[in-house]
Amino acid sequence: MAIADEVVQVRVTAPPADGAANEAVLRLLAAALGRPRRDLSLLRGGTARIKLVAVAPGQ
Repeated sequence: MAIADEVVQVRVTAPPADGAANEAVLRLLAAALGRPRRDLSLLRGGTARIKLVAVAPGQ
């Protein structure tokens, strides 16, 4: 994982089929942020390499 200029770059080994790679990205980001997976959602890029992820506000 690399962070530069407000962009986080991650690499996962999950295949892109059936949303497995998207789910792997969300799980990885949730773990890195110390947040539950349910707090993250994919806003854009479900079929692309570049994704936009929303993180729910903390409590």
